[in-house]
Amino acid sequence: MSQGGARATAPVERVVARLRRHARVLILPAVLLVAVAGATAYSLAVVTEWWQRLAVVGIALLVVVAGCLVPFLAWLTHRTTITTRRIILRRGVFTRVRQELLHGRGYDVMVRRTWAQRAFGSGDVRIDTGHEHTVVLHDVPNPNLVQAALHELMEHEHTRISGRLAAEPSVTDGDTVVWGGR
Repeated sequence: MSQGGARATAPVERVVARLRRHARVLILPAVLLVAVAGATAYSLAVVTEWWQRLAVVGIALLVVVAGCLVPFLAWLTHRTTITTRRIILRRGVFTRVRQELLHGRGYDVMVRRTWAQRAFGSGDVRIDTGHEHTVVLHDVPNPNLVQAALHELMEHEHTRISGRLAAEPSVTDGDTVVWGGR
């Protein structure tokens, strides 16, 4: 506590971005769902025995669960949150795993894009923390923007930690932080 009785408070941590894999990974499960619905309707019209109809419905349900529902849940349960202080990685349906990377520790950020990812505007963001395990944000939309934001957040955190005054980001609402002066 200083002489005047005022406390030094740390800046509030704000969410910069919430990311998931590009939704194009759900194209094949959606096509499979339409194909299974059509094949099931056709098969039920052709098959006359009750046990054959039951087998068709059972196989259709199995294919929909394994080929459509499981990939959708896998996509839905992998989430990355970037805040002004850290990166939070969450994954898992039954067993939740949470990993955090602090911007103040410093790390290398690299973007890798295949031709298909470039066509859809996505890419892999590789975060090398200096340990043996590299963190990869697979197939995120706008990977160059994510890389630039991470570099700026690391720089801001390092200047805050080192005691120099840095320009605070502009806050557009209670949850969104805009970096880069727009």
